[in-house]
Amino acid sequence: MHLPKAELHLHIEGTLEPELAFALAARNGVELPYASTEELREAYRFSDLQSFLDLYYELMGVLHTARDFTELADAYLARAAAQGVRHAEIFFDPQAHTARGVPMGTVVEGLAAALDRAEERHGVSTRLIMCFLRDESAESAMATLEAAKPYLHRITGVGLDSAEVGHPPSKFREVYAAAEELGLRRVAHAGEEGPPEYIREALDVLGVERVDHGLRCMEDPELVSRLVRERVPLTLCPLSNVRLRAIDVLEDHPLAAMLDAGLVATVNSDDPAYFGGYVGDNFAAVRGALGLEPEQLRTLARNSFEAAFLDDEEERRARYLAEVEAYEFPAGE
Repeated sequence: MHLPKAELHLHIEGTLEPELAFALAARNGVELPYASTEELREAYRFSDLQSFLDLYYELMGVLHTARDFTELADAYLARAAAQGVRHAEIFFDPQAHTARGVPMGTVVEGLAAALDRAEERHGVSTRLIMCFLRDESAESAMATLEAAKPYLHRITGVGLDSAEVGHPPSKFREVYAAAEELGLRRVAHAGEEGPPEYIREALDVLGVERVDHGLRCMEDPELVSRLVRERVPLTLCPLSNVRLRAIDVLEDHPLAAMLDAGLVATVNSDDPAYFGGYVGDNFAAVRGALGLEPEQLRTLARNSFEAAFLDDEEERRARYLAEVEAYEFPAGE
């Protein structure tokens, strides 16, 4: 779907398509335990979040050099632009790379090389958000923030991802306070598999400005009222929710109910190489499964730009919003 949109919940490591994984493995002398790209795609059948994470971290082993990260990001940006993305706020997981001996600078500079030319090559503006792995220690997160200090001119904000259950947001209180002091924007995954209380903690303890996923807020009417009142954006990932069994079938997704409730919902792709579609595919899928009307889709796109960290470029935001309002849905889209 070519409706102009921002993507606010995208893990760059989750855009590693099997073909690129095999190409990088060959270049870097990494042996993958799969005979072919087809066999690897067959492994993309997950029972839950952890089963996905196991494969996700295994395949990261093909990423070694700055060039690898540049090629990964450039491939994502080309696909995203083809599906109407005009602005992308991209997550990356430095701890998953530094633990393998890949320096922070290699990761950031490799990604930045693609992001610096993204507007010229793809017509996409970008931001970079550094995520902490919540199943690692708070001390490791703080050390990661410290290691990132030479690269903060490249990094807009911090996030929190990986296995949610048993790792509440409050675990990372101190590192988020330190990030705020450094002037970094703050987001966090909450309420995907974890309970609604994790969403509250992300807001109250970490001071997040957006909630990534936030799916389970619908179990708590009081929380929904607060999110509506405070205009807290939710970065939902519908195809991901189905692939990871958070939702049985897409027709059961609460997105339409969220819009009806007045929540600032956005649609994103999460880890599109693993979950069956990029952000335009997610828009098309929810339109078909939930019967969303064009104006509801326009609201989702409008929300994405309003929720983007473009406070220093309000003219750009206004231009993107004007594109959304001017968009005419083709027959059949």
